[in-house]
Amino acid sequence: MTDIPRIDAAALTDPSHWDHIRSMELLTRAATKVGFLTLYNTPIAAAEVMDLIAQYRAFFHQTAEVKSAVDMGQTGANRGWGASGSEQVDPGANPDYKEVFDCGLELPERDPHAALSVYAPNQWPEAPEGFRAAVQAYYEATTGFALKLLSAIARSIGAPANFFDAQFSRPMALLRGNFYPARPDWAGDRDFGIGAHTDYGCLTFLATDGSPGLEVQGRDGSWIAVQPPVGEFVINFGEMLEIWTAGQVVATMHRVRGTSEERISIPLFFNPNFEANVAAMGSGAVMLAGLHLTRRFEETYLHLKNA
Repeated sequence: MTDIPRIDAAALTDPSHWDHIRSMELLTRAATKVGFLTLYNTPIAAAEVMDLIAQYRAFFHQTAEVKSAVDMGQTGANRGWGASGSEQVDPGANPDYKEVFDCGLELPERDPHAALSVYAPNQWPEAPEGFRAAVQAYYEATTGFALKLLSAIARSIGAPANFFDAQFSRPMALLRGNFYPARPDWAGDRDFGIGAHTDYGCLTFLATDGSPGLEVQGRDGSWIAVQPPVGEFVINFGEMLEIWTAGQVVATMHRVRGTSEERISIPLFFNPNFEANVAAMGSGAVMLAGLHLTRRFEETYLHLKNA
């Protein structure tokens, strides 16, 4: 079984910090061997996370009729509310037993990429009060920090610190609220909050309400429970970053098994510009990030798969 490194964010992102070298060593192991880490002492306060979780909880506890006013199933994109069963990340399992709320970067109408689904207009609910402002403030804070984290990841694999910077000027960064209801009595072996999968993009920055459920697959095939407290974050790497770094950074399978209690998590999926070439470093090949991500979304969201 593989231990998941726990790293001090302040030491990691500040080269003058007394513990920077050890933190970088832990990051290198996390990125190249494990695919996951947990992060503490970030610029994002636990109180801010708790307040946002409360906003998401209030939204998800509304009736389906109210939430359907921002149903992403009525759009050609992943913006707004997704009902339970609206996604299926593991073709070998049943559709995921969770609700979601997605938002992301919007571009000015004159931008040639504004019509792309990965930059689609957000849908905002009327209630709860303050929901939009809280979500947008958190989005700004986490995307800013994620870019600093990518700089550390670049250095951890021997690339220049600014290797990724130019490719994230208009990131396809998706912020999601996940609501996992308590596992129902009828659930069987093929029912998960979210089935086993690797993330599609580059970097996932995950906050949780401290509840159990997340499991990471070790290199020996065993499943490791990951349950950081509120205010600490789970970081993992997606298949796009694995491709981009020619396999130096690894994407790792994970899943969420429901428990007797509901669970809320908030992942930021931090992905580069649509036109970023994410083919393997030095390969001379071309692989556009936006086309890769669009294809993977169409394989997952049932309203896009059936379009």
